[in-house]
Amino acid sequence: MIAAQAVRVLVATAALSAGMVHVPAGDYLPLRGMGGQRMHVAAFDIDAHAVTRADYLVFVRAHPEWQRGKVDAKRADASYLVDWRGVLDPGDVTDLQRPVTSVSWYAASAYCEAQGKRLPTTDEWEYVAAASDVRRDASQDRAFMSRLLEMYASRPASAPPPVGHGFRNVYGIEGLHGSAWEWTRDLKPDEMSSCAGAAMGASDPSNYPALLRESFRSALTERSTARTLGFRCAATGPA
Repeated sequence: MIAAQAVRVLVATAALSAGMVHVPAGDYLPLRGMGGQRMHVAAFDIDAHAVTRADYLVFVRAHPEWQRGKVDAKRADASYLVDWRGVLDPGDVTDLQRPVTSVSWYAASAYCEAQGKRLPTTDEWEYVAAASDVRRDASQDRAFMSRLLEMYASRPASAPPPVGHGFRNVYGIEGLHGSAWEWTRDLKPDEMSSCAGAAMGASDPSNYPALLRESFRSALTERSTARTLGFRCAATGPA
């Protein structure tokens, strides 16, 4: 049983991470496939914070088919929710506030669908990930790119920090870079999984943070889980 204090945190954290941010339409330079041309991204809404263990506990209670030990092996590998202490025990009060990790693409998609949402597309995620705390598009800001690399280098190998305390960009979206990696709706694996190889043919070979993200995604399948991989949800918003 979860202690009364933990239940209060569960409710508060679920409310915190339920908030969404509206992102206006715009364009960005994708790493691949546009011949150096910018891509237009329609307006959408996205969670201000990653989905937490507290959020996901509510989900697996309501949808027991997604509990550890019950999930279809075709929809998640053997490490699904491996970092939880028990089937319905994500950990202590602090753990409840951490981004949920060790979930597959299928599980993340099911969670978002249950909320009336969806996973963000890769283009949507990369579009907002290009924003600094002062600019919507800081992809050509070398100081910001260096800052992102520092965030990636210092991120923990497991148990990402609780939500609400990480880097927040100009849209008000928190934790895109200094916490867990995140699933996107459309997996875009690349034939070259190494960062050095992936730089060939990139629209901006100096955008090392984007290359690192692409390299990580290239190793994933829909069943994959990792202690450093979580997600947030999105929805199609007004223009």
